[in-house]
Amino acid sequence: MSSKKKPASELDRRNFIRTAAGTAAAAGAFLGAARGAGIDPSQKLKVGFIGTGGRGTGAAVQALSADDNISLHAVADVFQDRIDGALAQLAKDKNVAQKVDVPKERQFVGLDAYKRVLDSGVDVVLLTTTPGFRPVHLRAAIEAGKHVFAEKPMAVDAAGARHCLESLKMAEGKPISIVAGFCWRYSPSRREAYKKVMEEGLIGDVVAVYATYYSNHSKPHLAPSLRMDGMSDIEWQIRNWYNYTWL
Repeated sequence: MSSKKKPASELDRRNFIRTAAGTAAAAGAFLGAARGAGIDPSQKLKVGFIGTGGRGTGAAVQALSADDNISLHAVADVFQDRIDGALAQLAKDKNVAQKVDVPKERQFVGLDAYKRVLDSGVDVVLLTTTPGFRPVHLRAAIEAGKHVFAEKPMAVDAAGARHCLESLKMAEGKPISIVAGFCWRYSPSRREAYKKVMEEGLIGDVVAVYATYYSNHSKPHLAPSLRMDGMSDIEWQIRNWYNYTWL
């Protein structure tokens, strides 16, 4: 990644092209909403990062790139090695490395680690764990009065989806902003295309839509031989979460 600053629109285009889950524009919209919801522009935004896998690390980069007066303050994951990997990756990025301020005492490990991030003094949180945990994390963040960026999907079953809807009802009237990682909603080019087609009738009356979404293959399950002695079933499944519907 070049250290030369680029206009936000160019950064957004590049991220949308590079990855199917790019959320640079969503991060910009989220932080803008957080500022508009009562955080003084002169105040440094403290970000909490919950779920430090590949998608989460990408979201952290995009969030830290979207505002000059911002810092990564605390992180949480089930596994310390995931935290170590994410922080190492962020340290290599010249655009955001100086915004990372996460000493060991603000690196929290375990299934309840998200609670410690919420209690660490952060203003905003990135919820980027496996989606099976999203409903619980979203509810806790709203109850803690934090601004929230929640990566999609929001849940893995109907009960989780209803839980999220109830949480969003709880958030109504609170001075917090909540943005979901439905990245194409924030893509300027796609929004313009939808406007021309749906509102301006560029191709006539639309009566049906057939869409194909191209993406990468799901991650294959690790070979059983790679399972370390003593590793619990829960840890093994979380490390292979693409292959387990409850996660």
